Amino acid sequence: MALPSAARSPSPRQPSVKVILTNADVQRVVDRIAHQILEKTQGAADTVLLGIPTRGAPLAHRLAARISAFEGVAVPVGVLDITLYRDDLRRHATRAVGPTQLPPGGIDGRRVILVDDVLFSGRTVRAALDALGDLGRPASVQLAVLVDRGHRQLPIRADYVGKNIPTALAENVKVTLAETDGTDEVRLHGGTTS
Repeated sequence: MALPSAARSPSPRQPSVKVILTNADVQRVVDRIAHQILEKTQGAADTVLLGIPTRGAPLAHRLAARISAFEGVAVPVGVLDITLYRDDLRRHATRAVGPTQLPPGGIDGRRVILVDDVLFSGRTVRAALDALGDLGRPASVQLAVLVDRGHRQLPIRADYVGKNIPTALAENVKVTLAETDGTDEVRLHGGTTS
C-alpha cells in the first residue's frame, strides 16, 4: 500500500548541472575571440599567446590557429606554468610543476596575451603576471578567457571574454576541451533541484 504523499519522505535535492556552451558554441567563441584580438592588435603583429595550464594552453593554440586562418599570420604560442607563483600553495595540494615554454624570440618588447579557460577570483592571473616578471619585460600584457564568471578578489579584468556567466559563489564552472577531456563543453555545476 502506498503512503499518502504527505507521509512520503522528501526526495533528496540533486545538484544541478546546466550546459552553458556546447561544442559548436565553444568553437564560435574561440573564433570571436580570435577576431577581437586581430581587431584590437591591428593584425596581431608582435603578439605572443601564452596559455596557462591546464586548459589555457590548448586554447592559446586554437586561437593562434584561428588567427592564422583568418589573417594568414603566425602568432607564436607558449605555455606559462604558474604553479610556484600561486598564493594557495600552503592550503591546497597542487599539481606537479610543468614546463614553461616561451616561443622563439621570447616575450621582451612584445604584446603578451595570457590565455585561460575561466576567470574567477583573479588569483591565477596575478600568479601569471608574477611569473611573467621573472621571464622578461613585455611591451604590454592582455588577458583572454573563454569564460568570466565574476567574483573577483583582485582588480583584474579580461581584455577578451568569450562568455560572461554570472554565478553564485557556491557554483562551479567546468570547462572541458577536446585536447584535455575529449570534448568541448562548458557546464555550470551547483545549486540544487528538487
